[in-house]
Amino acid sequence: METDVRLETWSDGDFGLLRRNNAPEMTEHLGGPESEEQLTARHQRYLNIETTGTGRMFRIVLAETGEAVGAIGYWERVWQGETVYETGWGVLPEFQGRGIAVAAARAVAEHAGAAGMHRYLHAFPSVGHAASNAVCRKAGFELVGACTFEYPKGHFMESNDWRMALTPH
Repeated sequence: METDVRLETWSDGDFGLLRRNNAPEMTEHLGGPESEEQLTARHQRYLNIETTGTGRMFRIVLAETGEAVGAIGYWERVWQGETVYETGWGVLPEFQGRGIAVAAARAVAEHAGAAGMHRYLHAFPSVGHAASNAVCRKAGFELVGACTFEYPKGHFMESNDWRMALTPH
């Protein structure tokens, strides 16, 4: 069953949520936790991304309680010679397994599609991250195939390339 969520624009007060998403169990498929300096820089990017016109970042909020339970966003990246949107998310451990990430992924795809800039939204979870791959499948992404993906910079991993069409080109 999918939980009803809403996406709220990332704000200065969301740094604590970002810090919670930086825990070892939340970053094991992403190269591990970031330093405090890296986390502060990430928070600034999240705060500024909307003004650049290249994406948006959100906190995931339970519609019923208003509680912030994770983060999701989309941003531009050049992938195989085409500018696309990429998405990524993190749902706090105590809220996982409730369909929150699936609902948030569908909602972020709506936001990205409404922006009208790019044809596709991609997600690149590690091939070994069963939960994130299941989110992609349940949210309506199509599996393009496995690929080598650099994240974070200088760290290459085997990922799945999941893609969702945002426009009917």
